[in-house]
Amino acid sequence: MPDISAKDVKALRDRTGAGMMECKAALQEAGGDVDQAIEVLRVKGQAKAAKRGERAVNEGVVESYVHATGKIGVLVEVDCETDFVARTDDFREFARDVALHVAAAAPRYVSESDVPEEAREAELRVLRDQAAAEGKPEQVQEKMAEGRLRKWLEEGVLLNQVHVNEEKHGGKTIEELRSELAANTGENVVVRRFQRFDVAEV
Repeated sequence: MPDISAKDVKALRDRTGAGMMECKAALQEAGGDVDQAIEVLRVKGQAKAAKRGERAVNEGVVESYVHATGKIGVLVEVDCETDFVARTDDFREFARDVALHVAAAAPRYVSESDVPEEAREAELRVLRDQAAAEGKPEQVQEKMAEGRLRKWLEEGVLLNQVHVNEEKHGGKTIEELRSELAANTGENVVVRRFQRFDVAEV
């Protein structure tokens, strides 16, 4: 068993946001290798991510983004469980990345559960009418409408959208980025709300 110092444990905690005992166990499992210990924490973190979904999130940050033209601005609230994680660079960077994305992509809702049932039904009615106008058989019309509704939800829901900076984020959705951050920090991470301001839309 390698001798793991408190300094090593603290350094790993600073890098990952994981708990002290988790960091010590990961370093022991990795034989003192920091990079391997980070990988151990990531694997365990992703396995626990689903369990964290119900944990209370009472800390977080509000980040802003204003386009260079000064005509589009965004405020985003991203929450987590502890002030320690809320102050980390990775957490704040994620919140800033979300704000920039909202400015560029103009989503209407944070998650699918935020889409009002009446808005979903209204959109589905329009899509059914469009499918009917194309003269396809009825069962095909319904499948077409459902598929187009799925696309509408992908385009209008923040968590479903691929981050606009594909070069930086490799084509990952906001939800995938959120999930990765939750796994890396060991905490429940929630994009709570956003507000987008556009001078042209006033």
